[in-house]
Amino acid sequence: MDTRFSDEITGRPGGETITRCYQCGTCASSCPVAKLDSRFNPREIIKLSLLGEKEEILSGDPIWLCCSCYNCQERCPQKVEIADIIYAIRNIAFKKGYIPKIYSEFASALTTEGRIGKVSKFVENKRAGVGLPTLQPTGIEALEKIFAATGFSKLSQKKEETQ
Repeated sequence: MDTRFSDEITGRPGGETITRCYQCGTCASSCPVAKLDSRFNPREIIKLSLLGEKEEILSGDPIWLCCSCYNCQERCPQKVEIADIIYAIRNIAFKKGYIPKIYSEFASALTTEGRIGKVSKFVENKRAGVGLPTLQPTGIEALEKIFAATGFSKLSQKKEETQ
């Protein structure tokens, strides 16, 4: 248990309002993901974060299941910015080395190909069929500069080493 975890969250952009939560449950009852997947409950994420269950929150899947619809935020009577808090927690998780494999794969593809996914022959043929030009290879020089300036390169390399 890390009693300073909520301070770490409030110190990040988007996490400032976490301590306003009084656990009314409005967020969970308005969340479309919570209705479909019992692993995700924004109320539970907030509660465990406030209780200092840092390892459980950062190492688990739930923070990555939020679909960013902002229903929770729009309905919260305390104006807790729940979706933004989840972004702040994701950023903490990423920095600590917790990231789902799919995001590591996206990062790797982006840094090497300049795109998150490869363009299939099917898509190329469809583009031609509707009069769109052939996609050109992406130049990743600009992306490399952005990644270097933001530290993304180091973080994504760190993730690949830990997997």
